[in-house]
Amino acid sequence: MLTAERDHYFIRLALKEARKGRGRTSPNPCVGAVIVREQTVVATGYHKKAGTPHAEIHALRKAGDSAFGATLYVTLEPCNHIGRTPPCTRAIVASGIRRVVVGMEDPNPLVDGSGNRYLQAQGIEVVSGVLAAECRLLNRPFIKYITQSLPWVVMKAGMSLDGRISFQPHQSGWMTGPDSSRKVHRLRDRVDAILVGNATVMVDDPALTTRLVHGRGRDPIRVILDTHLRISESARLLHLDSSAPTWIFCGSEANLEKREKLSKNGKVVIHQVGYGADGRVDLLQMLTILARAGVVSLLVEGGATVHGAFLRQQLVDHVNLFIAPIFAGSSGTPVVDGMNVAGSEDALRLHNVRYSRLGQDLMVEGDLLYRTISLNPRSV
Repeated sequence: MLTAERDHYFIRLALKEARKGRGRTSPNPCVGAVIVREQTVVATGYHKKAGTPHAEIHALRKAGDSAFGATLYVTLEPCNHIGRTPPCTRAIVASGIRRVVVGMEDPNPLVDGSGNRYLQAQGIEVVSGVLAAECRLLNRPFIKYITQSLPWVVMKAGMSLDGRISFQPHQSGWMTGPDSSRKVHRLRDRVDAILVGNATVMVDDPALTTRLVHGRGRDPIRVILDTHLRISESARLLHLDSSAPTWIFCGSEANLEKREKLSKNGKVVIHQVGYGADGRVDLLQMLTILARAGVVSLLVEGGATVHGAFLRQQLVDHVNLFIAPIFAGSSGTPVVDGMNVAGSEDALRLHNVRYSRLGQDLMVEGDLLYRTISLNPRSV
């Protein structure tokens, strides 16, 4: 096997390790490491949780003396600064590793190439940029978070063939089937927070928890947009026995007495923020507060007005739409409301589109790449 082919093969193994940490490492990235000696894997590791040892350290500890003279494959440039853990570069040098193959450089300004440079200065051969695109794809939420100080935003909706998320206005109802439901809960398990508007809370009274087989899922922070703080004090998500809190974002003029009353619940956090151009909660301010709290990824589940606001303000990065093979009719609620598009030239389009069959449903997902367009809010 040629050196380049070998490097690709083992970085793919490191990526497989890194994926084990999805949904658990925020605000850190997902990282995987593989140590190879004489073309044989002697140890692997992945980053499990912020504040715990990095992937390289787990692999080095497993390898022990076998690391001497070996090659370390790692999906992200080793850190070279003191954070919540010591620098990985020092441990790599001390282990006797002779060669390091890196998937992508770390966009964190505290690293940004310094890890690679330090290793090279210590006489270690460094090869960087191997399968960099695949490594970046895995850590797109972290890249946005570290470079823009904003969470990666995913829009999710279940809808009919005619683009409806309900059969009648202000009526609860589930469009898609059980396979789509399981996929949604896997998505929830991998994000830091999940967001809905107060209208969804009033109609559906959702729990917004993660429900996977054998109870292995992790509940994300529940985020509610409620400009006028109209949420019912009996809403289910205010009284859940869950490790994740519920955060309510309301306008700065929302009822002070009710805010103080809801705040007495130890798992409910109220954030008063300013107003956007539409007179509702300022979404960018809300996202900034989430990022400051270490929220790297956010799943926006609606409803229609919330989806319209996020799209209109160009705040959505990725879309997951679950389409059921049914027609809901014209009385139902559309998947997006409050956004007008003049024509095809101004339409938002998905890029890197992928399709998945989920039972009888179809999942369409892709990235949103924005350009300067005119999307005017409709009167609501």
